[in-house]
Amino acid sequence: MATSRRDKADSYTLRAHREGYPARSVYKLEEIQQQNRIVKPGDKVLDVGAAPGSWTLYTHRELLKGNGEIIAVDLNPLNLNPVPPTVTAYVGDAFSKEIREKLTSHGPFDAIISDAAPMTTGNRTVDTTRSEYLAEQVVWLAKEQLKQHGNLVIKIFQGGGQQKLLIEMRKMFSKAKTLKPKACRTDSFETYLIGLDRL
Repeated sequence: MATSRRDKADSYTLRAHREGYPARSVYKLEEIQQQNRIVKPGDKVLDVGAAPGSWTLYTHRELLKGNGEIIAVDLNPLNLNPVPPTVTAYVGDAFSKEIREKLTSHGPFDAIISDAAPMTTGNRTVDTTRSEYLAEQVVWLAKEQLKQHGNLVIKIFQGGGQQKLLIEMRKMFSKAKTLKPKACRTDSFETYLIGLDRL
């Protein structure tokens, strides 16, 4: 049976293991942060779809530097041992009434970051539709939970309505754009929507 390129550890995967991160996705956030300064020390950050925890851990280690707070939410628990002291983790649906009430008790937030992706089927039309719905939910959550002048990062599959969402985000932010970090796999059709300086 042929093996997929994804079965082989690439340089980003190997680097993530060396540096103690659960997944290679950390380097996507690193590039986004370097270009846009999404998170600053002292910020209160909401990480939606946080598991296994690479974005949460990077935000703790490199961006907050121990000064700030991260609320991490996912349907699955974080794969971080120990969970950093700046992190409060919730297992559940970030868009449910129960979890949103918990988020409101911590918020509002200086930044919302989301590397969330739907369960994929292999059918690109289905997968992009699910990704668009998920991204729309994060934008809606940002309207409720993000501070004025706050920043937003969301993953979306290309072809999944990103232009429509960008138009919506341009009403919310001083600047909204897309970025596909170099750490994205070459065969991946994911990209990121970035909203800077909420109006």
